[in-house]
Amino acid sequence: MPEGDTIYRAARTLNKAIGGKVVRGFRSALPELERAALEGRTVESVRARGKNLLVDFDDGQRLHTHMMMEGSWHVYRVGEPWQRRESRAFAVIETEDWVAVCFDAPICKLLAPGERSPQLDALGPDLLDPEADLDEALRRLRQFETLPLGEAVMRQHLVAGIGNVYKSEVLFLERLDPFAPVSSVTDEALRAALKLARKLMKQNVGHARMRTTRRRFGSSRLWVYGRKNEPCFECGSRVDMRRQGEQGRSTYFCPRCQRSEDGDEGFRPTGSMT
Repeated sequence: MPEGDTIYRAARTLNKAIGGKVVRGFRSALPELERAALEGRTVESVRARGKNLLVDFDDGQRLHTHMMMEGSWHVYRVGEPWQRRESRAFAVIETEDWVAVCFDAPICKLLAPGERSPQLDALGPDLLDPEADLDEALRRLRQFETLPLGEAVMRQHLVAGIGNVYKSEVLFLERLDPFAPVSSVTDEALRAALKLARKLMKQNVGHARMRTTRRRFGSSRLWVYGRKNEPCFECGSRVDMRRQGEQGRSTYFCPRCQRSEDGDEGFRPTGSMT
C-alpha cells in the first residue's frame, strides 16, 4: 500500500498535468461511474489527504480514490500507449494535452457537491498537512492503549499517512518496540515518533526512491524495512520481521535495539536523517 508521501507525489504530478484544465472526456470501467457528467467541467485541484487522492471539479463534484494494494494513477500524453488494459481503468480524465487514468483502485467514487465521505471524515490528522494537529493524533492514539504500537500508528483514523515502511523505520529510529502496547509509551515518545514520521515523509516527497538514512549501506537506503535476517546497521543483530494485525502487515525491527525493557532513551542511529 502506498505511503502518504507517495500519494502526495502522485497528486502533485496529476495536478501539474490536469489541474486548471477543462475535462474533454471522462469514462470508466465501473458501472456506477459510466454516466458521470464531468465533460466541460474544470479540474480545480488534485490533492492528497492521508492515503486518499482527491480530484476536485469546479461544480463541487469530487472524485475520491484510494489505491490500497492494487491501484495506481498514471498520466499519459494524448495518444500515448497505456501500460495497462482499458478494462482496468476505473477513471479516465481527458484534457486537451493529457490523460489521467486511475487503474484498479478499490475505492473510486464520485461525490456530489456537498456530499460527505465517511472514509474521509474518519481520517486522523494527516502528517503531511502543515496544519496537522499532533495533539489530536495523540488523543486518538490514547483511545487504543492496549493496541500494539505498530498497529496503532498504521490506523488511518488515528493518524493518516503512515504505512508499513515508515512504521518500521520510525519505530526503529525512535527505539520503540512495535509489539508493545500504546500504554507503555509516553506522550513525549509518541509525539517524537509522529514528528519524525512527518519529517521523513516531507524529506522524501521530492524523491522517487524513499530513504531514511544518509549513510551509505551498499544499496540500502533504509534501516530495517525489507532486511529480514540481515545485520542491523547499528548493533549487528539480525533484523527480524513479524506480521501484525488482522491484515498481517509486515513489521521489520531489530530485536536488540528495540527491546522494551531497554531504558536508553538517548539512542539515535548515527547517520540518521533526523
